[in-house]
Amino acid sequence: MQTTFTPEQLADPSTARSNEILRACVHCGFCTATCPTYQVLGDELDSPRGRIYLIKEMLESGRPADARTVKHIDRCLGCLACMTTCPSGVHYMHLVDHARAHIEATYRRPLGERMLRWMLAKTLPYPMRFRLALALAKLGRPFAGLMPDARLRAMLAMVPARIPPVSRNDDAQSFAPTAPKRLRVALMTGCAQRALNTDINDATLRLLRRLGCEIVIPQGMGCCGALTHHMGREGESHAFAAANIRAFLGAGELDAIVINTSGCGTTVKDYGHMFRSDPLAADAARVAALAVDVTELLARLDLPQGAAKGLRVAYHAACSLQHGQQIKSTPKDLLKRAGFEVVEPADSHLCCGSAGTYNLLQPAISAELKARKVQTLEARKPDVIAAGNIGCMMQIGSGTAVPVVHTVELLDWATGGPKPRALE
Repeated sequence: MQTTFTPEQLADPSTARSNEILRACVHCGFCTATCPTYQVLGDELDSPRGRIYLIKEMLESGRPADARTVKHIDRCLGCLACMTTCPSGVHYMHLVDHARAHIEATYRRPLGERMLRWMLAKTLPYPMRFRLALALAKLGRPFAGLMPDARLRAMLAMVPARIPPVSRNDDAQSFAPTAPKRLRVALMTGCAQRALNTDINDATLRLLRRLGCEIVIPQGMGCCGALTHHMGREGESHAFAAANIRAFLGAGELDAIVINTSGCGTTVKDYGHMFRSDPLAADAARVAALAVDVTELLARLDLPQGAAKGLRVAYHAACSLQHGQQIKSTPKDLLKRAGFEVVEPADSHLCCGSAGTYNLLQPAISAELKARKVQTLEARKPDVIAAGNIGCMMQIGSGTAVPVVHTVELLDWATGGPKPRALE
């Protein structure tokens, strides 16, 4: 794709990067075949190719974002299926991130929209605030049908029936291995996950300690920055990320930084790009290089072979794992090795509609994608659904009676840990 940015525009690192990405696009349209929103809406502007044209025009002209462009960029899930499909290697993630930051800086949303986004940004990344919000929302859940705004109804519908107690395992501390020591790793405990499901971190700790890992929960670690980053709030997201970089590098010598929420993993692995023009660039690159999904580490640790469990597991591939990190077979291979029968749904490359805050900001499209995903998962007649991302677990779990658990919970159980609570 030809571009006409001026030398002055290209002096900005974000614009220079977007120019590289735009020039890599050859308009082939392969991305439309795997774009969830294009499949649901059938509008070229709701496909990656259409959005690329909108972003190009907006950035080249240097103008503030307009309502039409904002509408179609907001409808993008950021699932990155287009990056897996693209034969030209167009790095759509960095392009849409730049577009969202430009929108946030130049476009004034309606008051209700601004208030909603502010509330999400000031609540979800903070576990205790999020817990309080969940507790208050439970009181309002019986009245969800009376809410005039579909987004408020969606928020109330997503509130879990049970809010887990606070886990002290998430506090800054170290855990000694229960087998001969092999590695020293840090565990990112997340933010929303700490409010929604404390069993995931507990299972991760048990399993990694059993396999010889000393585990550190660093002091000062918090949200990875993804939730605000994907809303274009760069100042907030980079502040979260910078705090984490300092926390991880202050935790001593590490063999890996383990992440069990794939949405966080995709962001942390991109810290090097996020801080490429910042004094923290070298430190950010070090942290990004150490970051691994928990299943990547488990594959290195030779998980024990398990006997057949007689349990049929439908594996849901989170977009941030299969597209964002290109981790596709590893979780399934681990589950099979542990003794589970693993099946996959049709169209496993398509998003479930969670996508961070997307299910709260775009509830109608999200609900359609959830219904499609649940239908394909249930068609495999599973005993349990496994996923590697808390957002996907909450989204799918709100639409099915089949138990939904994290992959690591099943692997922990198969190697001596307790049965996942969702299966009891």
